[in-house]
Amino acid sequence: MTYHITAMTEAFADQIMSWNYEPPYDFYNSGQDEEFRKELLECSYYAILDDEEQLIGFCCTGPSAQIPIAIPLGAYDEDLLDIGLGMKPELTGKGFGHKFLSCVLASMEQLYQRESFRLTVARFNERAIRLYAKLGFSEAASFDKGGTSFITMVKKRGASNSKKGISQDPGSFETPSI
Repeated sequence: MTYHITAMTEAFADQIMSWNYEPPYDFYNSGQDEEFRKELLECSYYAILDDEEQLIGFCCTGPSAQIPIAIPLGAYDEDLLDIGLGMKPELTGKGFGHKFLSCVLASMEQLYQRESFRLTVARFNERAIRLYAKLGFSEAASFDKGGTSFITMVKKRGASNSKKGISQDPGSFETPSI
C-alpha cells in the first residue's frame, strides 16, 4: 500500500472533523469546530491518501503546527519546518505510523526544500514520541498549556538512529500529488 499527500478539500476536512479518538487520545478530537474546519481549508493543511484514494490522515506546516503560547517561550525560535499530523483513529496503534510519518517527511522535504523538522506533541502521547524518536527526532523543549504538557521534537539534517539498528527505510510511498 502506498501513501501520498494531496490538497485538502471540503470533503476531507469534514471527514477529519468527524474522527473520534479513544481516551486518552480524545484530546485530539475536534468535533464540529468551524474554526478548525476553516483552518483545515485555508491554511497549510494537506490530506494523506492511500493507494485507493481513501483518507488516512492529514498534515500541516508552519504556524498551523505550532502552539501559540510556546512562541514567546522560545520553543519555535530555531529555523526549522514545523509539521503537525494526524492519522485516522482506526489506523492508529497498528504499525502504520512509520510509513505514514516517513511519507509526510519526504513530501515536506520535497515541497519545501527543507531537511530539518520540528513537531509538537502532548507528553502523554508516548506512542507518537516513540515513533518520532525512531525516525530521528529528539526532544528540544517543553511547556504546559491548559494543564497539558507538550514537548517539541526536532530532526535535523543528517540525524539518524541507525546506530540503534532502526531502519530509516520509509517503505512504499509516493511523492506529493498536489
